[in-house]
Amino acid sequence: MTTEKKVDGWIDDLVGALVDPIIVMPGGWGEDLPEWLRTRVTLERLGENIVALREGRELTATDAEAACYLFTASLTAPMGSDWTQIYLYVAGGEMKGEKKLEMPEDIKVESLTESQWRDLKHLKAWIYQQRRKHRKEKQRGERRQAKEEARAKELATVPVQPSFF
Repeated sequence: MTTEKKVDGWIDDLVGALVDPIIVMPGGWGEDLPEWLRTRVTLERLGENIVALREGRELTATDAEAACYLFTASLTAPMGSDWTQIYLYVAGGEMKGEKKLEMPEDIKVESLTESQWRDLKHLKAWIYQQRRKHRKEKQRGERRQAKEEARAKELATVPVQPSFF
């Protein structure tokens, strides 16, 4: 990959951190995400971009994005015990950063099993792929619309008064 393409990809990911939608479980609960969590998604995306670039690794979704997805999933359908543990783990981690929020001690999860870590890693990779897919489709649609507008402009006829002399 050329340096120019790497820079373009990095800029695309940086812009995506600011404008990509938050991926949620379909079911209509996306509007109920707490505002503090929405804000954390953007901040953590920016941080993830910097850390991934510095470490030379692939980008993934953040814990805040996983918490958003699992928040809406938990409202859509019952979750199994592993996914509940994963949700409580990432939600508890996100709540630590908020001054007025604290995870109740009786449901706090401090660590995950190896299998749960693997599931969380796969979820974060899948969320990131969905973000990229949405961004690419949006860019493709914008380019298509620009081409159609340019074609329409070319084909537009401008009335001209005929000159017989």
